[in-house]
Amino acid sequence: MTPTLVRHHTYAASSAPVDPGTRARDWAEIQERVLAPLHEAVFDRLEVGAGTRMLSLGCGSGLALLAAASRGARVTGVDTDRERLALARERLGSPGRAEDSVGRAEDSGGWARDTEPARRARLVEGPPSAAATTGAPPYNLLTAFHPIGCAAGDSEGLAPALAEAVPLAVRGATVVLTGWGPPERCATAPVLRVAARLAEPARAARPGGWRPALRDDLEEVAARAGLKPDGSGRVSCPFGYADVDSAVRGLLSTGLFDAAARATGRSRVEKEVAEALLPHRRPDGTVWMPNVFRYLVCVTT
Repeated sequence: MTPTLVRHHTYAASSAPVDPGTRARDWAEIQERVLAPLHEAVFDRLEVGAGTRMLSLGCGSGLALLAAASRGARVTGVDTDRERLALARERLGSPGRAEDSVGRAEDSGGWARDTEPARRARLVEGPPSAAATTGAPPYNLLTAFHPIGCAAGDSEGLAPALAEAVPLAVRGATVVLTGWGPPERCATAPVLRVAARLAEPARAARPGGWRPALRDDLEEVAARAGLKPDGSGRVSCPFGYADVDSAVRGLLSTGLFDAAARATGRSRVEKEVAEALLPHRRPDGTVWMPNVFRYLVCVTT
């Protein structure tokens, strides 16, 4: 399993502007891997393997794609974040075109014919509908591994995305939705409250900010998308970082603090997040925050 304690990186001064490429790399190298236990638990439960044709919504820099492909699945990832997709292509060995399958040669569905697990993938920039294939079997697994239930309104875009993706899947396909667990089980919750507090002046104009996860968040999204729930689970995903600086960089790469940064400035956000992390700093300087995430397994009807 991918370790959740990330190694230290050397970065520019915290007051320097962060370009999209640096932010995407912070996500890929620091933050994304803390969700690896969630990916693995879902893939174990669903017995993801050679017969799986997975479409990952909001695939980011491709860690979940790589895990599924290593089990023999054929995977497609879609995302609108060009910088994260560029890193996914690096991770999966893609030639790096704006929209491309990973590998040297493709079958009729656009997947690579290469036998290496990391090359059983294709990456598409755009909405879920852009992942349609011609001459290939439809998907039998849809995943949304970007957890909801943390920022107000963060589920609003998921139901429309599912509405575009479901027609690309077989009837009775499995759909997996993921979300944050209850605040009392998530040590990161007090840190995320910093985002809500600092964004308060801008909240009327820009909806968002932290809020506690609600028990039925995932079920509500499933109902809006016409999906039938078929089980659920909880997974421990501790957030581990080599030091406070890495923790700040990783957390800010999620986008959950963007409204706060617009309202008060990035330097203040970094300072207050660092202060909120101090109770989770261990004697060796590492930062460790136990968290629980929830997933809902559904089927298309």
